[in-house]
Amino acid sequence: MVEAVLIDLFSLPANLQNKIQALLHNTLENIEECSSIPAPFVYVMCCQRQGSERNSEQASLLPALGDFQNLKKKLEVVCALTTAAALYTIKQRLDEKDLNIIKVILPTLRKDLMKLYIDHLFTAVYQFEFEDLQVASDCENLQIAESRSEEQTLPTRDVALIQNEIQMYLESLPSLKGELTILRSSLIPDDIFLHGFTTRTGGISYIPTLSSCNLFSSSKRRDPQAVVKENLRRLANAAGFNPETFHRVKIDHANAVCIMGKTEPDSYDGIVTNQKGVTIAAPGADCIPVLFADPVRKACGAAHSGWKGTLLGVSMATVNAMVSEYGCNVRDILVVLGPSVGPCCYNLPHESAKEFHRIDPKCVRLFDSASPYIDIRLATRILLENGGILPENIQDDSVTDQNQNITFCTACHPDKFYSHFRDGTNFGTQMGFISIRD
Repeated sequence: MVEAVLIDLFSLPANLQNKIQALLHNTLENIEECSSIPAPFVYVMCCQRQGSERNSEQASLLPALGDFQNLKKKLEVVCALTTAAALYTIKQRLDEKDLNIIKVILPTLRKDLMKLYIDHLFTAVYQFEFEDLQVASDCENLQIAESRSEEQTLPTRDVALIQNEIQMYLESLPSLKGELTILRSSLIPDDIFLHGFTTRTGGISYIPTLSSCNLFSSSKRRDPQAVVKENLRRLANAAGFNPETFHRVKIDHANAVCIMGKTEPDSYDGIVTNQKGVTIAAPGADCIPVLFADPVRKACGAAHSGWKGTLLGVSMATVNAMVSEYGCNVRDILVVLGPSVGPCCYNLPHESAKEFHRIDPKCVRLFDSASPYIDIRLATRILLENGGILPENIQDDSVTDQNQNITFCTACHPDKFYSHFRDGTNFGTQMGFISIRD
């Protein structure tokens, strides 16, 4: 069942105002007659002309809207200077109401263009269907004018043009929930490495569980890649790295490691490099973003360590890659465990808890319960020490130095961090990043 209808009048010329009103009236009449109960939300998208007031654009359509009492409370006119701005505003309305199934009624000549905008501003969470805007027989000149107008204002449907418009609009949006904040460790020498762990503030993501500096997009979440890219651009500006030479792990919850400069695996949870100016990163939203730095050989790494990756030894796999590829001495490697879910909040089924109990009984609390609490940080630290990393070269604030404020519990601090465990499937993601300074 269609939950929302978007009527695209964006490209229709203002000098045919009466024709547009008639067209809109007929379209709304069809929606009202054909809609089920409850009626769908209806959004009318129109172009705000340069130099005009947005309210005046909306007022010009009011005569066509007055007769539809059933739709009145669910009917909104959205005027903006660009298609990207109008469509993103409508996306916010859809997300506020948790609507997923949308019908788009639009001129035939706009269909391919609109699909490109939707591909960039929405994810697979949303379902779209398209219907041609019906032009009445006495509006034939409207179809001609529409075509001519499109040729004048949109001479190409090239993807790069749309991406540029979207990017410029997203860059213009204000940051939400305060300034962008980066947590840094004193263990990693600042004169050799640029590094940090992100928090959830300072980006443009507006959905509550994703707000505001979400750094991961997927087909199951509502934040599109374009928004994540803008959040990353703002992070890069604040941290001082180049977003064009940025590489994050491709999560598989396993222990494969990517060596920068060699063939990239299809998926991997660890990544290492000795190339200057290349920033590598590991995300986390309860899972541990782990950073590795060797100031002697000037090499670094990042790993995503969830409970499965911890048991599979992803952190030591990353260390071993640095040793084998760059000649690092394991005793020189510094390791910092980033924000992650703590044993205060995180539990697993008893069968999974047994694996952590085998590493060390201290990794499990309430072991005899159906869902014991698990300390994935302690398990990671024990496995690193067993592999030769010096205890003093591992920073885990929950044990080593609580004043550093790096290893927070993500589930306990909703104001600072995202948490899959706390927020459910539409969760945001922070990350740890590191690079070797030029």
